[in-house]
Amino acid sequence: MLQDDSVYLGTSTRPEYLALEYANRHGLITGATGTGKTISLQILAEGFSRAGVPVFCADVKGDLSGLSAMGEPKDFLSRRADLIGFSDYRHDSFPTIFWDLFGRQGHPIRTTVSEMGPLLFSRMLDLNPTQEGVLNIAFKIADDEGLLLLDLKDLRALLVEVGNRSKEISLTYGNVSRASIGAIQRALLVLEQQDADLFFGEQALDIKDLMRIDRDGRGYISILAADELMMSPQLYSTFLLWLLSELFEELPEVGNPDKPRLVFFFDEAHLLFNEAPRVLLRKVEQVVKLVRSKGVGVYFVTQNPADVPDTVLAQLGNRIQHALRAYTPREQRAVRVAAETFRPNPDFDTTEVITRLGVGEALVSTLEAKGVPSVVGKTMMRPPSSRMGPVSAAERKRTMQDSPVLGIYDDIVDRQSAFEVLKQRASDQRATEQQKRPVPSNNRRSGRQSITETAVKQLARTMARQLGNNLVRGILGSLRRGR
Repeated sequence: MLQDDSVYLGTSTRPEYLALEYANRHGLITGATGTGKTISLQILAEGFSRAGVPVFCADVKGDLSGLSAMGEPKDFLSRRADLIGFSDYRHDSFPTIFWDLFGRQGHPIRTTVSEMGPLLFSRMLDLNPTQEGVLNIAFKIADDEGLLLLDLKDLRALLVEVGNRSKEISLTYGNVSRASIGAIQRALLVLEQQDADLFFGEQALDIKDLMRIDRDGRGYISILAADELMMSPQLYSTFLLWLLSELFEELPEVGNPDKPRLVFFFDEAHLLFNEAPRVLLRKVEQVVKLVRSKGVGVYFVTQNPADVPDTVLAQLGNRIQHALRAYTPREQRAVRVAAETFRPNPDFDTTEVITRLGVGEALVSTLEAKGVPSVVGKTMMRPPSSRMGPVSAAERKRTMQDSPVLGIYDDIVDRQSAFEVLKQRASDQRATEQQKRPVPSNNRRSGRQSITETAVKQLARTMARQLGNNLVRGILGSLRRGR
């Protein structure tokens, strides 16, 4: 059943495979909660790793950590393998690297503020267009003045500098209001309270560390711990989009390789598109279209195909559709939309089957020869070889201790950047201003003495004038009496 040039997914009226040569043409895994999306992601990750393709995925519920552990014998898994004729079924574990933006359940992932850029930063902070414009000005000033933006304290210091120089800056770059700067600073404070400041800094992530192959030729599965991260959906979606953009910008063109260089799973994909501004949606569409030529396959995982914009949905050639519920008119329309995305099968009504699929069953359509979608098949998905469910904290720690990136990202590097430069600049300016001022006497006694001497001199002059006047009057009186 297992083949070197494809990933075995399960069996319909025939074995269903995902051809590796078309795996970088992206895909979609959809279905209601509890219908088996996570297991489908797990068996895809196993298949890619076995074929020597590195994988990156976000572990929203903690279940995907089981990829690092040997599968456990269970009767229902054996029965499933026998039912679909999966004679090659074996328990196995796969090379895994655990990552965590907060550094608690995996190796820290960091990037710099500059690498994130103003567009994605605005998305993460949920800024309005005016505030986004001010943030763009701040980034431009940092570029023009050679200020490194590495972490959040650099950005905070830069915003203070922009506010202090707002009149000067407005003439050159455009209007900058203190109110907008204050709003951005408040948004940064909220971000820091969510521990997002741990994500910004150095050592920044090297994309090559997500594309490692082990000694046996199997691709490493990079698993991002996202259970805490999901409490900040803006940060989660922005981070994954940043990572996808970095792959697009850094990897060279490879055309149509025999297999992907990396497969990227975007779980809870609806968070990326919810209330996203038009400029961001255009960026997502551009990256998804063009990253295929870099050898990267992107697979969105969400509840409903309607969660993904049509312009992006059109790029997703490989589809796995689990059951959808149709209790309301809106849900019924969603089922019809999902059914229309498949190449019809004359043996059944796709719309009707979607609502009747059991757990572990799915409608599968993948790209075949010349990139043509296969006829949709009602498929019993294969059982995973690795553990179903999360690993323990001790198992996770052992995996991290054996990690090929151990010691690379664990310590924070804080080199001189905008914060230190602006702090020194402000200190130098204060010193210069102090030198220009007249130096007041620092001797209070001397000061009092100077004041007293002045008063005495004034008194002496007054007494002298008074004494002179009295003398003149006495002389005049004597003269009058003599006459």
